[in-house]
Amino acid sequence: MVGFYDLLKYFCSAILTISLTNTFTSMRLDRIIQALLPHDEMFFVYFDKLARQIVDSADLLRTLTTTSGPKRIELEKKIKTLEQQGDSITHEIYAELNRTFVTPFDREDIHLLASRLDDIIDFIDGSAKRYNLYKIRDNNTPIQQLAEIIYQSSLEVQQGVSLINDFRRQDDFKEIFNKINQFENDADTIFDNAIAELFENEKNPIEVIKTKEVLVSLETATDRCEDVSNVLETLLIKHA
Repeated sequence: MVGFYDLLKYFCSAILTISLTNTFTSMRLDRIIQALLPHDEMFFVYFDKLARQIVDSADLLRTLTTTSGPKRIELEKKIKTLEQQGDSITHEIYAELNRTFVTPFDREDIHLLASRLDDIIDFIDGSAKRYNLYKIRDNNTPIQQLAEIIYQSSLEVQQGVSLINDFRRQDDFKEIFNKINQFENDADTIFDNAIAELFENEKNPIEVIKTKEVLVSLETATDRCEDVSNVLETLLIKHA
């Protein structure tokens, strides 16, 4: 497959050198090839589905952190269901890669984007599970704040994923990248302050360990959102 693509690129390069006018010679060869070849649009459908799963699970997570009693278990189960569905979508993307000859963008980038999106929902699921297993006390403000940031970041991730079939919208992409970066910085600040306050005021070492574990998992979820942003930014650089 790679050999054919390289040969096609070489062939097009030769034609361009001979026949294209100055108007077109400035265009990147990769973009011309991608425009000429047919694509499997299913990847965009899969990515949209996966991004929707992330938003829905993040929404349930922030509800979980403001809920008490038996309903916490119900919310955790719903998040687990979304995580399992997200895994299935991710594997469908991998399977589609194996079936597809020509992809909308580099195969490695499709695989990486799917993997990074799946990481977000994995950490959301892990945070929900730890939150209940460790019986974290109700109304923990830093945990609620981090859950809210994860939700807001997930909305931006979803918006970014919805744009990957049109890399001409550079300003929209850049706004999304800036927002996700700011959310991640805010999460770092909340996390650092929460850990400091935990060590200062919590006298029960078991509670310190349990709460810190949940805080770390939540903060890592915001990092994974920024990882997706970085993948999207790389794609923008390659294809804009």
